[in-house]
Amino acid sequence: MFVGHYAAGFLLKKVDKTVSLGMLFLAVQFVDILFFPFVMLGIEHFKFVPNFTASTHFDLYYMPYTHSLAGSFFWALVVYLAYKFLPLKTTANKATLALIMAGAVLSHWFLDLVVHTPDLPLLGDNSPKLGLGIWNSAIATFLLESVLLAGAYALYMKETRPVTAAGKYAMGVFVAVMLLVNANNIFGEPMAHDETSLAVTALAAYFIFAGVAFWLDKKRA
Repeated sequence: MFVGHYAAGFLLKKVDKTVSLGMLFLAVQFVDILFFPFVMLGIEHFKFVPNFTASTHFDLYYMPYTHSLAGSFFWALVVYLAYKFLPLKTTANKATLALIMAGAVLSHWFLDLVVHTPDLPLLGDNSPKLGLGIWNSAIATFLLESVLLAGAYALYMKETRPVTAAGKYAMGVFVAVMLLVNANNIFGEPMAHDETSLAVTALAAYFIFAGVAFWLDKKRA
């Protein structure tokens, strides 16, 4: 799953409106942000395989540290402790923010579970691997992610109000661009043709999307 993960960011913004949407966008992709550097360091592995499924061009055959259920809980705990105890920001609701950010990290595994082929370990690489396999249908994958993102965006817009013209219109344009990028990602030719290029492209997208979300979130109150 790609843009569908950002639905969790929009939804969790409703829990506490002081949390940054940009930081939530980073949190929902946190394990992927770790995964690609781990690949480049030789800790985890995937193979670029054109048309591996109807929606993807990669075989995620070894990712026990970032994409196992146990690993996801571990990274969620790391983020929780960072928000709870490190002097990142002095607020009266640090415990709530810590839980929200940890929940955003953990949401990644459960959303991946719906679309992945059975490649998500429970514990380590030798444990059972799960995945419901919606990636095997490009149309179903695109519709699922689109409905998740559009629905969460609509709720975010209902719960916030614009304070500038950009706040009124730009978030909708941004979400539309995300959906177009995802359509190209699913139905188009691969944007990268090897593991390194795919890693760099994915990381760039994660940080660009988070940066735009951080900026646009400040245009709404």
